[in-house]
Order: sequence, then C-alpha cells, then structure tokens
Amino acid sequence: MLILAGVLIAFILVALYTRRHRATRNCRWRKDATGDKGNLRMYRCVTCGAEAFTANPGPPDTCKSTLRPPPL
Repeated sequence: MLILAGVLIAFILVALYTRRHRATRNCRWRKDATGDKGNLRMYRCVTCGAEAFTANPGPPDTCKSTLRPPPL
C-alpha cells in the first residue's frame, strides 16, 4: 500500500512538471542584463531569438517566437 502511494505521488509530480514546462520545451532563455528596464528583466531565447521582459523571478513561462511586433 505504501509503495502504491509513493508511485501515485511520483506520477502526479512528473505530470505537474511536464505540464508546467510544455510551452517552453524548446526555448532556452538567457538573461540579458543590458536590456533591463526598471523592474523588468530582459530574457533572450537562444533557440529562436525571441526577446521577452518579465517582472517575475526566473525566465518567461511561454515561448514568444510566434508573437509579432505591433505595426507602426
């Protein structure tokens, strides 16, 4: 019974981890301190070249490569 509970907890933890990182699976964010603006930290994706700003600790949660800049 104890083994079954351990396997169930491990399965839930793995499922939560993969669900959280699904959107950034191919992105590898690197902090670029030269582009910081106030409290916003700039991150650049090494894989697709996208740039993103975040006020949260850590890199962005989703891939920004599909976003287009607004037209002028």
